Amino acid sequence: MPRHTNAKTEEAALLQGTLDMLILKVVALGPIHGYGIVQRIQRISNEALQIRQGSLYPALYRLESHGWLKAGWKTTEGGREAKFYSLTRIGHQRLKAETESWDRLCSAISLVLQTAE
Repeated sequence: MPRHTNAKTEEAALLQGTLDMLILKVVALGPIHGYGIVQRIQRISNEALQIRQGSLYPALYRLESHGWLKAGWKTTEGGREAKFYSLTRIGHQRLKAETESWDRLCSAISLVLQTAE
């Protein structure tokens, strides 16, 4: 019997595999705190991508531990102290590699989907 999933479940599965790349891309745009990352991804994706804090902060920790992000405490526009993230040199390299890999994958999937039976 086929298993049916809803669109939200499929988006969550896709996002799980691409979260690191999305975070690296957003941080590459300029230093930003965790909540700002979530907001920027939502805004850029026209609200299609919703990142949960339970996924975001472990990913930020992982990216920082790999040396792809660096973090420092700063005051936000609202006057609160927050940890701001920025991309390291090897983070830029990782983002480039991830983006190239994603582009190859999308091209391959497109070829399969466009094939007539």
